[in-house]
Amino acid sequence: MSDAVLAARNAAGLSFALNGLLFATLVSRIPAVREHLDLGNGALGLLLLAIAAGSVLALPVTGALIQRSSAGAVVRLGAVLDACGLVLASVGAGVVEEVGLTAVGLFVHGIGIGVWDVAMNVEAAEVERELGRTVMPRFHAGWSFGSIAGAALGIPMAAADVPLPVHLGAVAVVVVVVAVWSAGRFLPASPPVEDDHRPSSAASAWTEPRTLAIGVMVLAFATVEGTANDWLSLALIDGYDARHWVGVTGYALFVCAMTTGRMLGPVLLDRWGRVPVLRLSAVTAGAGILLVVLGDIWPVVGLGILAWGLGASLGFPVGMSAAADDSRHAAARVSVVATIGYGAFLAGPPLLGFLGDRIGTLEALLVVAALMVPAALTASAARPAARPTAERPTVERA
Repeated sequence: MSDAVLAARNAAGLSFALNGLLFATLVSRIPAVREHLDLGNGALGLLLLAIAAGSVLALPVTGALIQRSSAGAVVRLGAVLDACGLVLASVGAGVVEEVGLTAVGLFVHGIGIGVWDVAMNVEAAEVERELGRTVMPRFHAGWSFGSIAGAALGIPMAAADVPLPVHLGAVAVVVVVVAVWSAGRFLPASPPVEDDHRPSSAASAWTEPRTLAIGVMVLAFATVEGTANDWLSLALIDGYDARHWVGVTGYALFVCAMTTGRMLGPVLLDRWGRVPVLRLSAVTAGAGILLVVLGDIWPVVGLGILAWGLGASLGFPVGMSAAADDSRHAAARVSVVATIGYGAFLAGPPLLGFLGDRIGTLEALLVVAALMVPAALTASAARPAARPTAERPTVERA
């Protein structure tokens, strides 16, 4: 491994962790945002949709930005927007106590999240190609570790009632400085290509069957992952009349299982290939959700949560790798797949909330389990596509 690739690998891993840290910093203070703005749960849910809206609008153009500059430059842009939006939202909620200003801040924060997410995934895919082995899930595990750190820091900040602008602003400044520095260690942008081998534009990538099929798979896995983030604790509390700490413990168990799956998954992927591992992941996640809903006794429910987390762990990162198999088209294709995948975070929470009000929070999870059927069917699209021999092949044994 060359020094440049090693430095890029470490910088990409740090970028994922910083992204997770900033995201979890906001999540840890959402109760304070609700209190300052005097919102009900429904109004708060609508306010938080500003984040997803910003991300979904920014994602389609991010590929073009990367092609015109580099992944490192776009990570810098995303980190600055992410942090500025977070600071603006903290002032809107914690100082001005104005919903409109807070929404604008969250919208800018969402744009930064989306731009940063695509760029760091493109860089991680390039590092993976240079290494010649699967490492993408471990980058996403780094995001999980960063989010755990952000949540852990948020606990004493919330307990001490530290003002939102102080807490969020301090973290934002540190994250931006480190993110801008680390992005300078990314691999250099690809050299210009010949006219007959131009990179895909975002528009043309939207017409590629393989790219769209990968997007559908990522959408299904993202919904399964996002549902646990939004609803697992509440499902345990509502469905099993559990205490609040039990619901939080269930979610913590899910996060630990998912992080473990992302750390160990590359071994399975390099040994068996993407397609069989993704199909096994879909079956495992679907079975886990069924155990959570129908298990009735806590040992079975706990086993279901573990299976759910392990099964949900690889779909999103492997989908990013598959979209970026061809470095000439990576930026455009990752942008398309990420846009489709982020649709889960935009539409999933309100739809499941609506369904949960009618059939029960726990029972609504059965719909999510059904999404593992299209996930398994579209997993074949993740098999590496044929590429010019000049490019390093991705490991695949399926």
